[in-house]
Amino acid sequence: MQATAEIHHAKAVTLGRRLELFTIVVTAAEAALGLWSAWQAHALSLAAFGLDSLIELASAVALLWRLQHQNDPHRREFAEQRSLRIAAYCLLALAAYVLVGALLELRSGARATANLLGVFITAAALLLMPLLARSKRRVAALLDSDAMFADSRQADFCALQALIVLLGLVVTRWWNIRWADSVAALLLVPLIAREGIRALQGKSCGCTGGTCSSRAT
Repeated sequence: MQATAEIHHAKAVTLGRRLELFTIVVTAAEAALGLWSAWQAHALSLAAFGLDSLIELASAVALLWRLQHQNDPHRREFAEQRSLRIAAYCLLALAAYVLVGALLELRSGARATANLLGVFITAAALLLMPLLARSKRRVAALLDSDAMFADSRQADFCALQALIVLLGLVVTRWWNIRWADSVAALLLVPLIAREGIRALQGKSCGCTGGTCSSRAT
């Protein structure tokens, strides 16, 4: 029985590593293409999406490191707490940047444009990220890992961001309501700030204490 449990545990760790490697590739592409599209279109909401992808990338790298040291709880705990605090400050800085930028754009009357690349990136994230989040929650349940569950919440958050940004881009492109990008960016601010505050409090997994993996369904 113990040997069987160890085999299942090893398979779960392997699957978790593959998911994090896949996340690294996807979020790196999201960040690069998202920021490029944002620069081309002067779209603040798309820039926020790209910058948040960089934060997700850092989270995935930290979790991959933890999985490589699965049998060393001290190193896992250190990596988890350090990465969580860094991500929290990055998220709060991002929220402040987006808030100030959106308000200045609305005041100055600046208008964004929307390109098809930005629409494609956010639509792809909207479809892919919920599937990735579900897979990570399954691994979190197998490993009884709060960290993996927290990482799955990052994917859920990315999908929600993608939906808001996509709606703003669609409205901007097809209805030519160019201030829609600034409004979409403002809608992202409380979401980003909330995640940053929860991460600073050590609650990025959505729990207030205890294990989160029991919620992985």
